[in-house]
Amino acid sequence: MIIAAADGSALGNPGPAGWAWYVDDSCWASGGWPHGTNNMGELMAVLDLLQQTAHLDDELHVFCDSTYVINAVTKWIAGWKRKGWKTGSGSPVKNVELMKALDEAMQGRRVKFEWVKGHSGHELNEAADTLANAAAAAYQRGGQADPGPGFAGSSTAHPSATVGQVEVEPDLFSDLEVSDEEQVVALERSLLTDEVRSDRAAVAALLHPQWQEIGASGRLWDRDSLLDEIGPLESPATLDVIEAARLSPDLILLVWRALTDEGTSLRSSLWQRSGGQWQQRFHQGTAEA
Repeated sequence: MIIAAADGSALGNPGPAGWAWYVDDSCWASGGWPHGTNNMGELMAVLDLLQQTAHLDDELHVFCDSTYVINAVTKWIAGWKRKGWKTGSGSPVKNVELMKALDEAMQGRRVKFEWVKGHSGHELNEAADTLANAAAAAYQRGGQADPGPGFAGSSTAHPSATVGQVEVEPDLFSDLEVSDEEQVVALERSLLTDEVRSDRAAVAALLHPQWQEIGASGRLWDRDSLLDEIGPLESPATLDVIEAARLSPDLILLVWRALTDEGTSLRSSLWQRSGGQWQQRFHQGTAEA
């Protein structure tokens, strides 16, 4: 069995980006782009590892600190492929060229993915993280990443992955005179889209550093826990605004109803403006009686 860790890094996200996988000091690889995202790096690290081990008959055990990558490869890709590389909401899949290449590279492979918390002292993950960061830093300096020794006798065929492989939504508020309440509603709706929920950095930008949620199950979530697990919804959700109440100049309470194929739930979100940017500070949801 081959045991490896794969990781990605982006300085700016998007910005100079790197990827790397690591087995041991004699077997690793890295690469990147002058302009990429963290998710692109995470995906490419796994893709390169799959391609470099394609000629071997060993089972592959991959440690990743990205639930986005693990869920994409093990859960979401099959459904996206059936839908013509569209998400559940009908939008184009983000990073689609990398997703297609991963789908092809997984065919006939025996691969086990295991999540590991980043920066927690896991030896292989820490090594892959260091290499991915070094690759991103090399592109930031105008150079290129050290490709590493890799696997002997291997070959790779990386797709032309670029930021914005799918049509990018315009700035929600550019050239528009909209109220703060309308901005908050639009931001809340964006948190229901596959595109945002598949991008950890995009979700993180919308959540206050002290964000918390009381889920329908009664579980208390913090920001890091949510970022580790969030992904596309199992079925599309529609937001029906009940009330958007301004509690203070920089606080808005949004009460809304979420409608899905499974039923409806009542939700409330507290949005706080800090540094001119609205971020969700608290969220709670419960099934509607």
